[in-house]
Amino acid sequence: MAQQTKGLVIVGGGPAGLSALRAYREAGAGGPVCMVSEDSVLPYERPPLSKEFLRGEVAAGAIAMQDAEFWRSADASVRLLTRAVALDAAARVVTLSTGERLGFDACVLATGAAPARLPVPGGGHPAVLRLRSLVQAHALRQAADRADTAVVVGSGFIGCEAAASLAARGLQVTLVTQERLPQQERLGAAAGRRIAGWLRDSDVELVVGARVERIVAGHRVELADGPAVTGDLVLAAAGVTPRAGLADTAGLDVRAGRVVVDAHMRTSAPGVLAAGDVALAHNATAGRALVVEHWGEALAMGVVAGGTAAGSDEAWAEVPGFWSDIGGRVLKYVAWGDGFDDARLVGHDAGAFTVWYGRRGVTVGALTHEADDDYARGRELVEAAAPLPDP
Repeated sequence: MAQQTKGLVIVGGGPAGLSALRAYREAGAGGPVCMVSEDSVLPYERPPLSKEFLRGEVAAGAIAMQDAEFWRSADASVRLLTRAVALDAAARVVTLSTGERLGFDACVLATGAAPARLPVPGGGHPAVLRLRSLVQAHALRQAADRADTAVVVGSGFIGCEAAASLAARGLQVTLVTQERLPQQERLGAAAGRRIAGWLRDSDVELVVGARVERIVAGHRVELADGPAVTGDLVLAAAGVTPRAGLADTAGLDVRAGRVVVDAHMRTSAPGVLAAGDVALAHNATAGRALVVEHWGEALAMGVVAGGTAAGSDEAWAEVPGFWSDIGGRVLKYVAWGDGFDDARLVGHDAGAFTVWYGRRGVTVGALTHEADDDYARGRELVEAAAPLPDP
């Protein structure tokens, strides 16, 4: 028999789960709420892990998302260091790794994503570090305390941010990437050249167009077409893998490794919702499902999921976006994120710039550095499906 027989169960202790809890209570919903988290601590801010936390500028306690008063007023129980091992959508029961069974009226799957391991021999060596959780961030920071050199594999935002932060700590850092320019696949060549310049200004050495063949003993990165690179620490920043296994085993609609949801975050199973990195969510303004892995969108989807669970008519309709700080230079990006065929760079004074992204002549995104007016305008243009601005 289920030990909790109604109310809300949230599987996941990240931003989507927390914002779902907040929205649920703010909508006036009563009854029991239980959050199930594999973390050892209550929800915390993850963006600082590759920046301020890695540089040693903030402590773990400073990145908590809510204080003790919030948890008292939220009237929610939290199971830390606990996994949801089974979901019976028809019976509306979640089974935990402790053996406890939680019944629910609504369940929000906010299981997030796990950092992908490098798919090469030695990529899973315990000395090869990854960065997603606070535990992993502690391990990376401790390794950096003992290191003089570092190799970062991958030029996504985590890789670029972490490389610059490690260099700021005084390490000799080499960033290895298959891309010809950092972020070229996502943001285009013009933006990639700017980011490459910032990394070099931060004393990060770039090895581009390089395919990792193997990692030896967790420290020697051997390349298919160049000399090996060795570091006292190696950080694999190879993207993430959505954690959709619970939903998939339960028979929910899962596509390309993500849980399919509508704009209200409803899955194919009544009473079960999903939000954040694990979700393939329909955006009401875009008119299509989007793959999004941004912190802000996890928060936004969680608000929708919590509101929907409480019976309100919430929908995800905003344009996704995120900020990234690379060596003290901030990028702001707003875009549908599912492709462009035109990228137009506009330079401004003092190194500021804007990149306008279009597809078939329609504005689908904007990337800015020190150009906040264009950032705000970009959101409006994307929402309106307006013509791509002239450079």
